Amino acid sequence: MTEFLLVFALAIALGWPLGRYLAAVMRGAPMRGDRLFGLIERPLYRLLGVDPAQGMGWKGYAKAFLLSNLVLGVVVWVVLMTQAWLPLNPNDIPNMRWDLALHTMVSFLTNTNQQHYSGQAQLSYLAHASAIVGLQVITPMMGLALVAATLRGLFGGREKDAATNTNSDADVGNYWADVIRPTVRFLLPLCLVWSLALTSQGVPATLDGGPVATPIDASAEMAEQKIALGPVSPMVAVKQLGTNGGGWYGPNSAVPLENPTPFSNLLETLALILIPVSIAFMVGSFTGRRKFTALVFGTMLTMSLVSAGTAVWSESLSGTSSDIALMEGKEVRFGAAPSALWAAFTTQTSNGSVNAMHDSLAPLTGLVPISNMLVNSIWGGIGCGLQQFLVYLLLSVFLAGLMTGRTPELFGRKIEAHEVKLLAALVLLQPLALLGFTAITLAVPSITGNSNPEFHGISQVFYEYVSAFANNGSGFEGLGDATYWWNLSASLMLALGRYPALIIPLAIAGSLARKRATPEGPGTLKVETPTFALTLIAVVVILTLLQFMPVLVLGPVADHLALSAL
Repeated sequence: MTEFLLVFALAIALGWPLGRYLAAVMRGAPMRGDRLFGLIERPLYRLLGVDPAQGMGWKGYAKAFLLSNLVLGVVVWVVLMTQAWLPLNPNDIPNMRWDLALHTMVSFLTNTNQQHYSGQAQLSYLAHASAIVGLQVITPMMGLALVAATLRGLFGGREKDAATNTNSDADVGNYWADVIRPTVRFLLPLCLVWSLALTSQGVPATLDGGPVATPIDASAEMAEQKIALGPVSPMVAVKQLGTNGGGWYGPNSAVPLENPTPFSNLLETLALILIPVSIAFMVGSFTGRRKFTALVFGTMLTMSLVSAGTAVWSESLSGTSSDIALMEGKEVRFGAAPSALWAAFTTQTSNGSVNAMHDSLAPLTGLVPISNMLVNSIWGGIGCGLQQFLVYLLLSVFLAGLMTGRTPELFGRKIEAHEVKLLAALVLLQPLALLGFTAITLAVPSITGNSNPEFHGISQVFYEYVSAFANNGSGFEGLGDATYWWNLSASLMLALGRYPALIIPLAIAGSLARKRATPEGPGTLKVETPTFALTLIAVVVILTLLQFMPVLVLGPVADHLALSAL
């Protein structure tokens, strides 16, 4: 409980000033460091051939986002398939097979970092430091850029042509500036601080190939073992702070080299939610509506406390001497409760890194990460979590309008048939994709590679697809997932969970921004109230948990009842 409360207290204490600073960065306000940061930013703008002061409509913004993803994706895919022939490969890592390289590229391009490869064993230093860490830095800032553009649209974009107010394309900002400014001014400095702190705790930061040791149980087949090192601390810093997940090593932060001390565990746990909490605080300063921050932060914090408290309570039962078997898969240096807290935070955000194996969590504890990923906006990924929150907000406003007999409107702009159709498409995409692919995979056992044919096997398959769709990246594992089926089907799920969830809300915001705002009156729905916050939470529960209740009952709940009967 001490760590539970300490992490929340630190996240709130640090998140408030960071959120205000981030709002200034995204507004493009003059700052003291403009001269220093300009030395980095101006060459990047010249290289890209863009004017950061030139605004974009939502369509131009979305096209720039998709173009940047396409170019980066092709480059990273090529690097992964040719890493054996490139420099910085002291461990002679071979090239990746095309389908595994495709899944890895799509996974890191979508800020998911779902790994069907075993950490450092299948990536060269160059591939890790450029392709992997490069995407870990850029992709979270892409999500932040999209949500900033969406907020500009919802709270009133600047019209390009006042004479054609209803048809003009509202200015939602400049995509390139919205990505480069927070990358240079916010994420990279924060990662530097975290990397130095982790290095001070013993996390490796080297380009050497690593020493060779003789195991105490050495045999003729394995007389020596190479200890894998590398530039670990920079990757760990950005994977935690950037809601990226994954890890230098296959078991992530359960490996002592990646997470050597209790203090490093605290730093990495705090990093899971620090920037998402900061973004919740950013909203008020960025939009000029302080009460809106209270709605966003209060709703997310309430769901977060319920989720984390449930996970810690459930997993604490597995630490008793009478049930010691459930300690399997958990790092004994940390114990059951900190492992459960990490599992809750890593899925409340779209991080997905682990310090214990989620496959070994108690069944009801395992239900918590699945539920968190289905919601995907308790804190969510950087930008993506707030973007999904705005979807639930719009749906709640629409339903509240129907119940009160009024035309739904948000901040003076009416939500009409066009916007509702887009919201409906986004809401229906999740169950169609998740349940469809889960059913196909379970119906053909030969392609599943499942280690457990019982109730837990359903959870394993469902978790893998939920993790991909939520751009989380964690896994129950127990699957033969480095196959053509898993690589290709998960790649499709990764893309379906990322791009519609970012672009459709932007399109809705662009549509609303073109409408004339009407002054708020006595009959206007007040969204910045505790009553509406409870309504919003109810909508989240109904849309994301109740519609998946059958598969949750067949998986984690049935697994719990089966264990209880033993």
